[in-house]
Amino acid sequence: MAISKDKKNALVADLTELLSNSKMVVYAKYEGLTVAELQELRKMAREANIKIKVVKNRLVKVAMKEIAAYKNTDASGLTGQLLYALGTDEDFDAAKVLTKFAKTHAKMELVGGFNDEGAALSKEEVTTLGSLPTKNELIAQVVDTLLSGINGIVSGLENKPETVEAKPAEVPAEEAEKPAEEEKPAEAEEIKAEQKPAEEAKEEATA
Repeated sequence: MAISKDKKNALVADLTELLSNSKMVVYAKYEGLTVAELQELRKMAREANIKIKVVKNRLVKVAMKEIAAYKNTDASGLTGQLLYALGTDEDFDAAKVLTKFAKTHAKMELVGGFNDEGAALSKEEVTTLGSLPTKNELIAQVVDTLLSGINGIVSGLENKPETVEAKPAEVPAEEAEKPAEEEKPAEAEEIKAEQKPAEEAKEEATA
């Protein structure tokens, strides 16, 4: 069913705005998916703040020409029946949503994508990016690693054996019982020294 020129212009304007604000666009073949499965995909995308668009490839190409970053983007992969996932928040959210959905729905086939700088992405690149952890997941991993290290240090300190106090060296029993030699008082030596000249003088007087 043909659509009017005004409708086409409105679609192109909508796509141009979405592409301008998107950090990544991923496209995939969806032929064979049921209506229920497409609704499931849209629900998953909504929860991740991803827009799912099923539009004619020609209109997407026209919208790309309206954006400086996409004017020279390789759009040769935009053929066949495609749906587009556009993410405006995290860099890889669009790739993550379609990659995750494709793992459980064989009829969903990733084709490629392009980033906000206009660089075309292959199917393999999209799959790789879709498998990377999100920014929040990376932060959680770093925090977990830091906490694990801190907990290990605390645990090590708590389990550290108590320091054994040094005991004074024991003195052998024989040495402990042996009385110390008495020192001769200095005064006794002095008295003897004084008495000696007195005795000598007495002997001379008697003689």
